Amino acid sequence: MADTFEILVVGSGIAGLSFALKSAELGHRVAIVTKKHQAESNTNYAQGGIAVVTSAADDFDLHVRDTLIAGDGLCNETVVRRIVEEGPKRVKELIELGLKFTHNEEGSYSLGKEGGHSQRRILHVADMTGKAIETALLSAVNGHSKIKTFEHSFVIDLITLKKLEKEGTHDRVVGAYVLDVISGKVRTLSARAVMLASGGAGHIYPFTTNPSIATGDGIAMACRAGVPVLNMEFMQFHPTTLFANSPKRFLISEAVRGEGAILRNLDGELFMDAYDDRAELAPRDIVARAIDAEMKKSGAPHLWLDIAHKESSYLKKRFPSIFQTCLDQGIDISKDWVPVVPAAHYLCGGVVTNLEAETPLPGLYACGEVACTGLHGANRLASNSLLEALVMAKNGAESVDRYIGNSQSYDSGLPEWVDGEMSDPDERVVISHNWEELRKAMWDYVGIVRSTKRLKRAMTRIENLSLEINEYYWNFKVEPRLLELRNLLLVSELVVRCALMRKESRGLHCTLDYPDKNELLSDSVLEPEELPELSR
Repeated sequence: MADTFEILVVGSGIAGLSFALKSAELGHRVAIVTKKHQAESNTNYAQGGIAVVTSAADDFDLHVRDTLIAGDGLCNETVVRRIVEEGPKRVKELIELGLKFTHNEEGSYSLGKEGGHSQRRILHVADMTGKAIETALLSAVNGHSKIKTFEHSFVIDLITLKKLEKEGTHDRVVGAYVLDVISGKVRTLSARAVMLASGGAGHIYPFTTNPSIATGDGIAMACRAGVPVLNMEFMQFHPTTLFANSPKRFLISEAVRGEGAILRNLDGELFMDAYDDRAELAPRDIVARAIDAEMKKSGAPHLWLDIAHKESSYLKKRFPSIFQTCLDQGIDISKDWVPVVPAAHYLCGGVVTNLEAETPLPGLYACGEVACTGLHGANRLASNSLLEALVMAKNGAESVDRYIGNSQSYDSGLPEWVDGEMSDPDERVVISHNWEELRKAMWDYVGIVRSTKRLKRAMTRIENLSLEINEYYWNFKVEPRLLELRNLLLVSELVVRCALMRKESRGLHCTLDYPDKNELLSDSVLEPEELPELSR
């Protein structure tokens, strides 16, 4: 017997929690499904803040202009303007939930500045903004009687009418199969609507700022359900992460450069002026490519970020988490230069949605990093992501409310998940080996600078790995690591296929074979039917 909810939310970051809260306030019974603990999300690790117009020196037109410039010609200006203009209202709602942004000594907001922004407009809570937002939203969600949270639960796939082979009906989402990670049992959840808010896919690469949950699950399950994806080639590499032996890269927020930090090569020389007039405050795609070029030129394993000219007391107050983390590594940022390297950070493409968070599949919605609204274009402007999540969560909640009011529930009952005679995996080394091989191929061939030959090499490896993991999936009981690898392979394929479609260099996509922009090219739309059957 399926558990029945009106709305199923996949993910517990700012997008999922905001949407769930607003949907519950509209009277709907909501289930939140999250892979690990409810506080584990990309939001929780966001340092910078929310880009929003609040000061008299700023205005909507400036914020829109900065976003369009960073997006390098691929932003949807209508989307950009609506999200920018609705931002202050959504931030006000966060403040009403108890979120306290950092103020200066005069009592006004302490506004940060990051790359690509012409004005100071980043609201922040020191350098732990995401954690503060997550805490405020979780407190409200956990206190709401209409919201139930399933922790340590992994959504395997969406259930659609097409998959149930109901002839003569319009395809739509009617639920999902969810693995209880603790018990190993698969639960069937029935839902009138599903909101994908599962975050990004940083772990298609071995070096990323993302938490371990960011394995592209929402994008993969949407694709398998027949939903197109858009602009998957635009993976943003954050220019400055702490260089360490661990694959997990600690983020050194762009706000540090906004407060005056400069980049140096290993010889201590400044170099950013040679790449862009904005130097360290150029958009992330430009800074990341500059660092990549300098490292390749000299063979250096890292470069330096220098903010040692700032007082220790100021740095401890403005960047407490960064200061302490670096200190734990033996680096006093008030005295020492910080070794930094780029790492995969944010996926600007994703599941196709409109401004109401609707996908082309009725009943399926997407919000946050999993979605592609047209806001980010070819390169996300720093700190626009939390803004987008807040605005789109509100839009999505109202859209789902209308959909439920105008559609009939599916009352025929959903089939239970059947493992049949499948056994427990007997060669888990296959999973770990293929996991590492995939991510190495993506880093080597689909990184900051690409070429057609490199992309084709990556595709060959992805196709071979997909054949092996597809066979593994259908012959053994499901487990989280296998499900994640299955999703990572599909998302990696989407990234490479979109990259091969874009025969130009624009924003985050830089290819040696097509170094110039091609103004005849626009978005890279990939329909699921264009993929091999096993990918879907």
